[in-house]
Amino acid sequence: MQTLTSEDKQQLQSAKQLLENPGLAAKMSNAIGSPIEQGLKLLPKSWNSTINEVTQKALLKASDAAIYTMKSTSTGLASNRIHKLSVAVTGGVGGFFGVAGIAVELPISTTIMLRSIADIARAEGESISNLETKLACLEVFSLGGKSKQDDGAESGYYAVRTALAKSVLDASEFLAKKTITDQGSPILVKFTAEIAKRFGIQVTEKAAAQAVPAIGAAGGAIINTIFIGHYQDMATGHFIIRRLEKTYGKDFVQQEYNKL
Repeated sequence: MQTLTSEDKQQLQSAKQLLENPGLAAKMSNAIGSPIEQGLKLLPKSWNSTINEVTQKALLKASDAAIYTMKSTSTGLASNRIHKLSVAVTGGVGGFFGVAGIAVELPISTTIMLRSIADIARAEGESISNLETKLACLEVFSLGGKSKQDDGAESGYYAVRTALAKSVLDASEFLAKKTITDQGSPILVKFTAEIAKRFGIQVTEKAAAQAVPAIGAAGGAIINTIFIGHYQDMATGHFIIRRLEKTYGKDFVQQEYNKL
């Protein structure tokens, strides 16, 4: 009978703790000293109609630039602090301009975050030249946030992966013949649109925090640091589980995950 080693069981427990307890909104509320619900009321009336477009463009631009300047494999640790510092700088600029600066700041921040996600993947033994790994990096942006259609049961880690499975498979088959930056591809557009539905919820919470009066540049830097920290946690959990799945098989790891 197959069993996890004690070390791998502890790793799986740590991954689940990261993936199922993100608490992004609460962390941002604590940072700014007030509930972000106040900021939600201050967002432009057109926000909901534009958020998917803004987030999808950010994801497409990020995929074009983030991963390709990195070495394929590494045995070192991920450079989380460096990426947090970079995103804090862009957050400071975005915070200075408030919500109006998000459309400009978000693609830059998303690119840095995707690079950090790829760095974490590499530290967990993934080869970032591998197409499946590149898609898995983008998949991280769908974690830790529900889409508007979700209930609690549909927002768990494996539920999200299951919901995205068809889009991931289609994108993988198409991109095996193309490149991940072929933005004209309806397959890639569909894939990023699925991720944008969930990523957009988190971006809205970030925008709401930045919309709070007098948040300023310093507050914007803090919010962005929390924002990237959230996705670094999601990436760490995600790639720990992918590593375990390669050893034990996906079905077995999912079964053990659900038992915890």
